[in-house]
Amino acid sequence: MSNTESTVQFNELGLPAPILQAIESMGFTQPTPIQEKSIPALLEGKDILGEAQTGTGKTAAFGLPLLANLDANLRKTQMLVVCPTRELAIQVAEALSDFSKNLKGFKVATVYGGQSYTPQIRDLRAGPQVVVGTPGRLMDHIDKGRLQLDNLKACVLDEADEMLNMGFLEDIQWILEHVPDSTQMAFFSATMPPAIKRVTQQFLKSPVHVKIAPVKAQKANISQKAWRVSKIGKTAGLERIAETVDYDAMIVFVRTRNDTLMLAEHLVSKGFSASALNGDMNQNDRERIVDQLKNGKLSILIATDVVARGLDVPRITHVINYDLPTDSESYVHRIGRTGRAGRSGEAILFANYREIRGLSRLERATDGRIETFEMPDVKDLGKIRADKIKSQLQATIESQDLEQFRGVLNQFVEESEQSLEDIATALLFQQQLKQPLFPKADPVDSPRDRNRREARDGGRGEGRGRRDRNDRGGERANRGERGGDRGASRPRRNDADFDTFRFEVGRSDGVRPGDIVGAVANEINLDSSNIGHIKLHDNHSYVDLPKGMPKTVFDKLTKISIRNKRATPRVADPAEKAASESSDQAPKFRPRRDDAQPRRRERRPFN
Repeated sequence: MSNTESTVQFNELGLPAPILQAIESMGFTQPTPIQEKSIPALLEGKDILGEAQTGTGKTAAFGLPLLANLDANLRKTQMLVVCPTRELAIQVAEALSDFSKNLKGFKVATVYGGQSYTPQIRDLRAGPQVVVGTPGRLMDHIDKGRLQLDNLKACVLDEADEMLNMGFLEDIQWILEHVPDSTQMAFFSATMPPAIKRVTQQFLKSPVHVKIAPVKAQKANISQKAWRVSKIGKTAGLERIAETVDYDAMIVFVRTRNDTLMLAEHLVSKGFSASALNGDMNQNDRERIVDQLKNGKLSILIATDVVARGLDVPRITHVINYDLPTDSESYVHRIGRTGRAGRSGEAILFANYREIRGLSRLERATDGRIETFEMPDVKDLGKIRADKIKSQLQATIESQDLEQFRGVLNQFVEESEQSLEDIATALLFQQQLKQPLFPKADPVDSPRDRNRREARDGGRGEGRGRRDRNDRGGERANRGERGGDRGASRPRRNDADFDTFRFEVGRSDGVRPGDIVGAVANEINLDSSNIGHIKLHDNHSYVDLPKGMPKTVFDKLTKISIRNKRATPRVADPAEKAASESSDQAPKFRPRRDDAQPRRRERRPFN
């Protein structure tokens, strides 16, 4: 949020003390230009039309002043934020929760397609003061009377031009027609096409137009590379990079807070010096982790976009985009964490077969070229591990007094009648058990796998119109990839990345795969794309979830209820699972992101 060109401080803008304390604890003191110009106008109750690039701090520009005008004691929806995608909705909701953390009794609810209605209805009934959501799901809740707008004080359209590009014009107009006339309006957009101007004239009253000219960032010495995710999966790919690439420190960007915990704990279990950085941590913990990164006690940081903003650690030589960002500006901000102070840096992104084709927009945003990253193979991995052991042995020989150990070795040779070479070989074998010198060969796509992937990902134009209409802000995600075929499979990580859990709910309880996906995704904040196979049986179900689940996350998982019945998940016993499947040939499902989304007619994109 800081801006070196600004001389104004946040405490000069008229924000209330609880909100100032919250943003100061997050390390923010100076507003960006869009914040400096928008906050006073919104505090005065004026409508605003903000025009600025993504990544310039627009969430705080509308969030801080509008939160200040809400009544924390009134358990009614007073602020509505409409976002084009589920990822942005989650990100905005997390930021607003951080800003309002000192407002007692304040709640923020998030609603979007692809998640079960049950947790969303529960959250809305709890009386949140702020609701953030995507157009389709907001319309459903408003239409069914679950989201009441009678007490609405402020309504925000975030990334308004993006929503119109995705065909949401009619949806936006429908939502705004249900907003009370007295509601304060704020539209934020990176561009100002004629359609935005027409909607502005229809729904905003004498708006203040805040326009921030785009700033061309100085081109840093950063090489950009993309790895097309193979069958080894993202997690194994990250491990391999951390083990083989010559880096000083790296930051790995993921989508959610829960992802930071799970990935960091997994890397630590593999022997890497890693830690998570997310919005759930207090300021002292954040500062401690950043200090560890700066002084070399920590080498790998797993973070989300929000908490990494403003992070300036010169020793970061590599940035890994484990999950792609939602927009080009966020990508520019991410890779800017390396190549600091004239140093060179490297940015590596993980992309699936479909995402690889859209990298040209990132090249335009960075005025650079994204080369192909060749993931080290098992031979490279084995050689690096062998060299590492050689170096360790050489260092031990040079630095330690080994005379006593030499005597033990000679005695063992005499007693066992084994040669020194055989004993050394056996010791080397034991040394490499955790990190084999001869790793198993990587899985390879069969011709059938390649044909299916090409059929799924090919044949669609580069223009974003058709694909984004199918995505519908994440509410119909992956429908285009499946081509509408319910039986087709979507890409998933290698089975080795998953553990199987037994849930004590099944078909006799009326449970569907979508119910399980929604409950799990909501309870542990896990993206549905990270949920593997689901097998429904009469009285129980088996669900594949990512390996390395932290205890705190598993504790949350054990508390979930599905269709009003406690699921009591536990790690499945392989023998029990095999016996269950032999007696009940249950169909196998892969979770759909839109299982819980009612069918609505496709809306014509705005041209």
